[in-house]
Amino acid sequence: MGRVQLFEVFLSHGRVVYSPGEPLAGAVRVRLGAPLPFRAIRVTCTGSCRVSNKANDAAWVVEEGYFNSALSLADKGSLPAGEHSFPFQFLLPATAPTSFEGPFGKIVHQVRATIDTPRFSKDHQCSRVFYILSPLNLNSIPDIEQPNVASTTKKFSYKLVKTGSVGLTASTDLRGYVVGQVLRLQVDVENQSGKDTGPVVASLLQKVSYKAKRWIYDVRTIAEVEGAGVKAWRRAQWQEQILVPALPQSALPGCSLIHVDYYLQVSLKAPDATVTLPVFIGNIAVNHAPRSPRAGPGLPPGAPVAVVPSAPPQEEGEAAASSTPFADAVSLSTKSHSQQQPLPAAFGSVPGAPEPRPQDGSPAPHPLPPPLCISTGATVPYFAEGSGGPVPTTSTLILPPEYSSWGYPSEAPPSYEQSCGSADPCLTPGN
Repeated sequence: MGRVQLFEVFLSHGRVVYSPGEPLAGAVRVRLGAPLPFRAIRVTCTGSCRVSNKANDAAWVVEEGYFNSALSLADKGSLPAGEHSFPFQFLLPATAPTSFEGPFGKIVHQVRATIDTPRFSKDHQCSRVFYILSPLNLNSIPDIEQPNVASTTKKFSYKLVKTGSVGLTASTDLRGYVVGQVLRLQVDVENQSGKDTGPVVASLLQKVSYKAKRWIYDVRTIAEVEGAGVKAWRRAQWQEQILVPALPQSALPGCSLIHVDYYLQVSLKAPDATVTLPVFIGNIAVNHAPRSPRAGPGLPPGAPVAVVPSAPPQEEGEAAASSTPFADAVSLSTKSHSQQQPLPAAFGSVPGAPEPRPQDGSPAPHPLPPPLCISTGATVPYFAEGSGGPVPTTSTLILPPEYSSWGYPSEAPPSYEQSCGSADPCLTPGN
């Protein structure tokens, strides 16, 4: 087996997740089959962010360091055969950012040990990656308690000579969520035309911005749901729920090279109308009770909402001749959603990290530390209202251009707000 049979970094109590400002203790373990002369045994604790121009490329073009501490565990000498242990301890800086891994970059923290041997002999190295969680308190975000509402009106022509408009309003019960909480979505559509609309689609998007030689954007869909369209001259209301999975927190404070944003995008397929709501993912929940989405009188929360007729601004004769009387109550149902499976335990999270919070929307008990997720998201389930079971979606998503598969864009990609047609200043990377 050779002279060096074991050389490893061991962290005390087997911990993998630490908080900024916390001491990190452990030991370097060595087992030798024969005496080993050495010049020095050292251990270093480092934290840095590295960004590449190409996906999953180890050639970093930009690097940002956060801390680099070194200790000498033993000076020049010789280790006899057998097992040896050299304890160490570092104090992690209070400004260290949360760990993160993505296709174009990562924030990595690790302890590395080396045995420097005499000239012409082989040096020995080993390392141990650990993770830092700097909890994002959602209550520290300005206006986090304000209603999260966005609306737009789309005017269009149909049947060559007729015109109409569709009003689209989307709202969520909160602006920020923690893992395991339920995001409650309400969509109001007012169809002031004689033409039925296409389906309404809601997508929870994750946008990761990487600052290399230029900004690189990785936009992916966390989940998607599709609801039915709205009949002519009708006003409809649609309610849905999304279970927030284990996702990296918003913003990544302390890191200037990687920024994480989340958005809820609600779109009509015909006519083309889209609204975008910024959503924050954090570790400490908003400390006030969520407000219920606007519901009609006498309607129990979570129940399917009936379509209410609206008075057409014009063409009343056509509305009166409609084959479906306004008095009929029609439910705006969910047609499809991204998945129908339970949330995996610690989905996408670090081994040994805390489990996600309960799935009923309530925060976890205080003793449970917040969960840590360092990787980008994937599709997660929706909770559809009503007795009808939605089918898995096969439609393409209404998304900004997907850059995650681009090796090296020939030109700078458009911004997220340009892609979605939104001028909301809060969508700028870094805000």
